[in-house]
Amino acid sequence: MATIKDVARLAGVSTATVSATINNSAYVSPALRERVEQAIDVLGYAPDRVAQSLKRGRTNLIGLIVADITNPYFTTLVQTVERLLEAEGFSVLLSDTDQDPHRDASCLELMKSNRVDGVILAPSVSTHGAALSKHLTMPLVLVDRMIFGIRADYVGLDNHKAAHLAVERIVSLGHEKIGIIAGPQNLTSGRERYDGAKKSLKDFRIGIRNEYIIFCNFREEEAYIATKTLLTSMDPPTVLFVSNNLMLIGVMNALADLSLSCPEDISVVSVDDFPWASAFRPRPTVIRQPVAQIAEDCVHLLMHRISNGNTGDGETRLHVPELVMRDSLAAPRRNGRATSRVRVDPAGALTPQPGS
Repeated sequence: MATIKDVARLAGVSTATVSATINNSAYVSPALRERVEQAIDVLGYAPDRVAQSLKRGRTNLIGLIVADITNPYFTTLVQTVERLLEAEGFSVLLSDTDQDPHRDASCLELMKSNRVDGVILAPSVSTHGAALSKHLTMPLVLVDRMIFGIRADYVGLDNHKAAHLAVERIVSLGHEKIGIIAGPQNLTSGRERYDGAKKSLKDFRIGIRNEYIIFCNFREEEAYIATKTLLTSMDPPTVLFVSNNLMLIGVMNALADLSLSCPEDISVVSVDDFPWASAFRPRPTVIRQPVAQIAEDCVHLLMHRISNGNTGDGETRLHVPELVMRDSLAAPRRNGRATSRVRVDPAGALTPQPGS
């Protein structure tokens, strides 16, 4: 394999000139730069990135650990983060924990062994801060889920607001029998969405029925079973609030197997959108997350930590959710007719209907 000395010999320059050309670390005249680049092409020279990283004290490599790469939210996050880091001159080392808390630590050790300059982590559980602390020796940004007991930057959705948006629209359409397919309570995203839904129901004076609440694991299979349980009961809910997009798939599959129409028989709204939402029948009403902006904040905060010696307390950035009305949410049917107690004006305010 060609070496930097071979390139310098062929180009008729010093190895320092070759290094400056490759790294843009010093001025090199256009004529000399052209000679070096021609020599590199002729010899097929590839810089030794490992040696360069040891010399600089940086690898220009960022670890990105996500909890479930099959989730469209994380897929979009990975694509956006990788594109943004590439523009900064960094490459990405990606790991998927598959929602296994034990893999958080092993993936962080993998990042350490590869000498990454920093990590963006979506943890599999929020309650293992003490167990992970010894593995967190590099700049860190948490995304989508916090970890209790860890001081780090955090970027995510305002989950309480997301749940409120969903419940507000549900109530505005006249629903009172509201089912909740909640996420895991050992994740901040699951707990905050559930707490936000409960608080909003209380604020709107809608009774919370424990038999209408089932906790799942942010996966399709458990949501499928939960939906069948709720909708085959003696007094089923008229609408389901679903805590994430993968569980929504399980919900819709259950409705199909039960031969129920949405929204005629049961309405559905979930947190998280899909890139292919238009292919759903019905198209899902969702609370959309600004994934691109979340990814941008993650990269910005991590670059700041890397550049400033990983100092200072953690910063939290919460992003505003957006209600996207489509086809899966409508007023409940009573005696064959859709009804609504209140009306939502264009600004989103709730207004009582005449006679309600």
